[in-house]
Amino acid sequence: MGRTFGLMGVDWEQRTDFERLRLARLDRIKQLLRASELGALVCFDPNNIRYITSTLIGTWSNDKFVRWSLLMQDREPIMWDFGSAARHHQIYCPWLDTRSRAGITNFRGGIRPEAGRAEDVARKIKVELEAAGLAREPVGLDIVEPPIMFALQAEGIRVVDGQQLMLQARMIKSQDELTLLDTACMMVDAAYEELYKVMGPGMKENECVGLVAKTLYDLGSEHVEGVNAISGERTHPHPHIYSDRVIPSSSTSCTPTTAIAPATTARSPSAALRRRWSTPMPVAAITSMTPSAA
Repeated sequence: MGRTFGLMGVDWEQRTDFERLRLARLDRIKQLLRASELGALVCFDPNNIRYITSTLIGTWSNDKFVRWSLLMQDREPIMWDFGSAARHHQIYCPWLDTRSRAGITNFRGGIRPEAGRAEDVARKIKVELEAAGLAREPVGLDIVEPPIMFALQAEGIRVVDGQQLMLQARMIKSQDELTLLDTACMMVDAAYEELYKVMGPGMKENECVGLVAKTLYDLGSEHVEGVNAISGERTHPHPHIYSDRVIPSSSTSCTPTTAIAPATTARSPSAALRRRWSTPMPVAAITSMTPSAA
């Protein structure tokens, strides 16, 4: 683990520089877009939207693909969001200037096709492309619902894969992203220390999950997912879901976790704590997790 700081911003110590973080992310994807064959990049994945626009709404929206961003060659990003969220961005996200606008998709089918949401999304995007002289250039999409893709094609927009470009951008972490990853790892260490103090026979798997999640949220996590407590014979084959099973004595337990600290995603506890957990108590090592969503 690298350097970690307190979780608050202070005037007497240089911690995470969020303005530098925003600029570094946007500059990186701009450079990659400029070097690509794409005229523009449209993102519906909230993690990619956040990377480009530094905006965020509740985690409930993560699987709805209801908002989107547009980044065109040599231009600043445009963000479409719920009307209230768009207004919030206008007030609290000055880096977007006047480019926070109201607009929603078809909510993964939650809004009936007759409402024309997919067509509205396509028209909004085409207007901006035409104004920039990019309407004939290929447009990359990171992820998209079929009705929106069909609507874009109906407008004469040539859609191609833009997901790889975003993954390439997010592969390399900036100084501030690394600091935030270390901070989130520290928070996971703290959560498992709390679990270590109380875990024992009679505790249920879901209670382990609840304790870890609560500790992470109390420390300031924006999002906690993948907390998984598996014990006894349930550990093999791994079911990838915790249960209400009571952990008996002499039962082995495996508890992987994902926690998201402010502005980033982070993963596993320190090697020292992993060694500690694997010896005095019947608790197996903590597994590392997937690549960052930062």
